[in-house]
Amino acid sequence: MTDASIAPARTVRAARGSQLSAKSWQTEAPLRMLMNNLDPEVAERPEDLIVYGGTGKAARNWEAFDAIVRTLEGLEPDETLLVQSGKPVGVFRTHEWAPRVLIANSNLVGDWATWPEFRRLEALGLTMYGQMTAGSWIYIGTQGILQGTYETFGAVARSLAAREGEPYEHSGGSLAGTLTLTAGCGGMGGAQPLAVTMNEGVVLIVDVDETRLRRRVDHGYLDELADDLDDAVARVLAAKASRTPLSVGLVGNAATVFPELLSRGVAIDIVTDQTSAHDPLSYLPEGVTVDEWHGLAASDPEVFTTRARASMAKHVEAMVGFMEAGAEVFDYGNSIRREAELGGLAHDRAFAFPGFVPAYIRPLFAEGKGPFRWAALSGDPADIAATDRAILELFPDNEHLRRWITQAGEKVHFEGLPARICWLGYQERHLAGLRFNEMVASGELSAPVVIGRDHLDSGSVASPYRETEAMADGSDAIADWPLLNALLNTASGSTWVSIHHGGGVGIGRSIHAGQVVVADGTDLAAEKIARVLVNDPGSGVMRHVDAGYERAIEVARDRGLRVPMMEG
Repeated sequence: MTDASIAPARTVRAARGSQLSAKSWQTEAPLRMLMNNLDPEVAERPEDLIVYGGTGKAARNWEAFDAIVRTLEGLEPDETLLVQSGKPVGVFRTHEWAPRVLIANSNLVGDWATWPEFRRLEALGLTMYGQMTAGSWIYIGTQGILQGTYETFGAVARSLAAREGEPYEHSGGSLAGTLTLTAGCGGMGGAQPLAVTMNEGVVLIVDVDETRLRRRVDHGYLDELADDLDDAVARVLAAKASRTPLSVGLVGNAATVFPELLSRGVAIDIVTDQTSAHDPLSYLPEGVTVDEWHGLAASDPEVFTTRARASMAKHVEAMVGFMEAGAEVFDYGNSIRREAELGGLAHDRAFAFPGFVPAYIRPLFAEGKGPFRWAALSGDPADIAATDRAILELFPDNEHLRRWITQAGEKVHFEGLPARICWLGYQERHLAGLRFNEMVASGELSAPVVIGRDHLDSGSVASPYRETEAMADGSDAIADWPLLNALLNTASGSTWVSIHHGGGVGIGRSIHAGQVVVADGTDLAAEKIARVLVNDPGSGVMRHVDAGYERAIEVARDRGLRVPMMEG
């Protein structure tokens, strides 16, 4: 298992099967998931340890990676490894209920939490950017964001139906006959085309890098590539007219393409964006080629940042124009509105359209619903098929979930270790986790299962430009909540827990936490699962109760969540 982690130039791939190279599945699991993050099928630039999101890394450097691997292989069942921004810094004796790994990535003291200061420290070898699930070793490829994107576009369908005065239950939640325009087809944005077509819509997705688009075609997330803008427009408008789901990729710069499409008056119904705008060095300015990109960004980051922000201002101004023309327009959580403002766009223009969480997702968060994900450590797709069946058996009345699981089984290409994701809520996730644990114990699954989630979840993040934008009580920037979530998951028995800064929206703009628990078929794992997978989403309900959301208050009362300020 470690042979691939010795040479400087290497291909990393997680082990498969039921044979351990570590001392227990509780340490084998983080070892395999770390390696899975860097599998060439999964990572965007594995040779640089970059998993997704422009610069989101799994480990600080190859020396640190090798030390993490070596330490996990020898870690005892009552020891905990501490990882500071991608570097293993200590092993301490704890106990078997404690996490085997505790991770902190990219965290800076407030006044120092800026991109220039972060990059200075990164250049000194003192930190790394962990994004969300890159540095917490639970990225599962493009599928990891796919259902959240599917859920979002389903909510967009509801919004469009409401505009027309059509009740959602009669609309079927369909985007049929609509055209979506978006940009960014990397590790996160690459989920958009499939999410739209799974909702029966048509989508045109723009990316500066042809290799990203071709990769999504190869993996089944994108249907086809257009030759040029005229060809792309003809294809998507024909599909829209026939109400035929279709996703078309176009090589181009969104700052150029979006204004051109607006000026042409192309009949676009929905506009969003998922470029890596959170980091200006990961957004290609107009006038710079892909080949020039990284060299120019490294040689003069300040000038590159200025140029990138100027292009983002054009990009966002066009998005506002589409909104004024009647399209449904939203920020997809990459901080592009703020970057456009820094690029010279007036505040009221930059923030003329909402973020996707307050627009579509917050009602789900109030119920503790979020991205529950799992991966088969066996590497056997049959194990995921078995868990899919188990999910449908556990929640037979959830038609939306049944539709998602069925389509995912048919359409989702596995990248690295086979995995699945679905959105489950408070007092639901633990039922799935316990069932998976039983299946490992009985031999229905050929090896243990890792259960985690995105950091983008109900109670695990403070991000005023994304997950906590426009909170009802004005608590957008209060970061106590994700820290409490991490502490609670540590106390509840998670296998590994992480606290990150900046993921998704950039340095200075978010604090977020992740947790992973391993279903290894043991009674101890069952006890941990029963706590972690109740408490983790429960903290999200708690957070929304505190902010005054009536649905969260109802859920807390109906499902037995104790909130002291509601008592007495």
